[in-house]
Amino acid sequence: MAFWLFVFAPESAFAQQKTSLLEISKFVDGDTFWILKENGQKEKIRLIGIDTPEARRTGRTEVEYFGKEASEYVKRILTGRKVRLEYDVERYDRYKRTLAYVYLDDGTFLNALLVREGYASAATFPPNVKYAEYFVKLQREARNQKKGMWKD
Repeated sequence: MAFWLFVFAPESAFAQQKTSLLEISKFVDGDTFWILKENGQKEKIRLIGIDTPEARRTGRTEVEYFGKEASEYVKRILTGRKVRLEYDVERYDRYKRTLAYVYLDDGTFLNALLVREGYASAATFPPNVKYAEYFVKLQREARNQKKGMWKD
C-alpha cells in the first residue's frame, strides 16, 4: 500500500525566493531599470517598497527635486554589476513591471541602501510589505541625518 503526502505551500513561500545573478541591461530612473534574464529576454524591474523622485518629465510627471541625483546614484552603483532579485507576494504591478527587492553581487540590499542614503523614501503597497517597517526606520534615520536634503 503506497502512501502519498502532498504538501501545499502558499504562493508567497515561492515568491520570496531569490534569482541567480542577472546583468543590468538599461536604466530608467532611480527605482526602475531593465535586467537581462538567463534566456536572453529583457525584463523591466521596479524596486519594491521605495520610491525615488522622478528624474525625467513624462506625460503625467514632472522632474522632481533630487530626481536626477537619485537616478545618477543608482546608475553609478549598478553600472557593471550584477543583481539578484527577491520577490514578495505580488510579482507584477499594473504596468507589468516585475516588482523586486534587489541585492548587488556583493550582497548589498539596494532598496535599503537608497532609503538609508536619502535617495528614496519608503512607499508601501500591500501585499508587498516584507521590509516595510525596515524601510520606514531607515527613512526616519536618513531624515535625521540629512535634513537639508529632504523637502517635506
